[in-house]
Amino acid sequence: MSAPFKAFLIDQDEGKKVVSGMGTLDRDGLDAGEVLIKVHYSSINYKDALAATGAGKIIRRFPCVGGIDLSGEVVDSIDARFRPGDKVIATSFDIGVAHHGGYAEYARVPAGWVVPLPAGLDLLEAMALGTAGFTAALGIVRMEDNGLAPANGPVVVTGATGGVGGLAIDMLSQLGYHVVALTGKESESDYLKMLGAAEILLRNTIDFEKVRPLEAGRWAGAVDNVGGQILHWILATMKQAGTVASIGNAASFNINTTVFPFILRGVSLLGVDSGYMGFPTRKKVWDRLATDLKPRHLAAVTRTIAFDELPAAFEAFIRGEVKGRTVVRIGA
Repeated sequence: MSAPFKAFLIDQDEGKKVVSGMGTLDRDGLDAGEVLIKVHYSSINYKDALAATGAGKIIRRFPCVGGIDLSGEVVDSIDARFRPGDKVIATSFDIGVAHHGGYAEYARVPAGWVVPLPAGLDLLEAMALGTAGFTAALGIVRMEDNGLAPANGPVVVTGATGGVGGLAIDMLSQLGYHVVALTGKESESDYLKMLGAAEILLRNTIDFEKVRPLEAGRWAGAVDNVGGQILHWILATMKQAGTVASIGNAASFNINTTVFPFILRGVSLLGVDSGYMGFPTRKKVWDRLATDLKPRHLAAVTRTIAFDELPAAFEAFIRGEVKGRTVVRIGA
């Protein structure tokens, strides 16, 4: 049996209540996969906090090592694409929800889930981006493929202080877009402007109950992390041939809208599934995250915590008190 190593395990007690905490695992206890990775960094996403606290039904099998993101160095591989010493990224798919994830000193994952670390990123930066950065970038790439360009008009970003929203603002602004940040946190206006928002739009200035099927067209593009009434308002206020990337449902997974934005203005509503997006798109997005989509303010919006600090970090995410990105130093 191999030597034990530290892992953050999520399990259920006899009453089916989620319990989690630091423990140990060995390599023989890892899940199947072609690539064994020594984990250097992971990150905390809202999904990770829901899983670890039991606030959301995220985990699909117990016990499970948490952490939907990881970066590190290949220790062993039976897949010819990867060799010991290669620096790699693995995010999404079943990692941290149905397959042991990044909150452990080692991880074994299928080769089809692994991306070579692109030139232009180091392992810490890769986790400062993580699923949040990949999701934001995938949304932008999908909108560009649908015709979005800076000359088309402004882009609105909802859930602007969250990990995905903040990174989307930074990416879009450096590409030359006029970005409007929609937020309920007026106190974070300076932070959003630092990221690149040209305008701040406060949620309390909009009466979402009175939004008509079509309002005056304002946006060429939108990155929506919220859903519900806000997504209805976005669709109603899109310009002709506007494009919306639907990324999250922080407010609601329901939407009560009409077909008018789609059939009278040609609006496109694009679903962004970062969890199971495969290759070659996954590699293409990571390559752009290392080049023109690499956020200018990534270091400024990222904090790094020690592995032992992880269990105490989740509640702040559940309470909505965290902005920017949190990286967990696992074994670096």
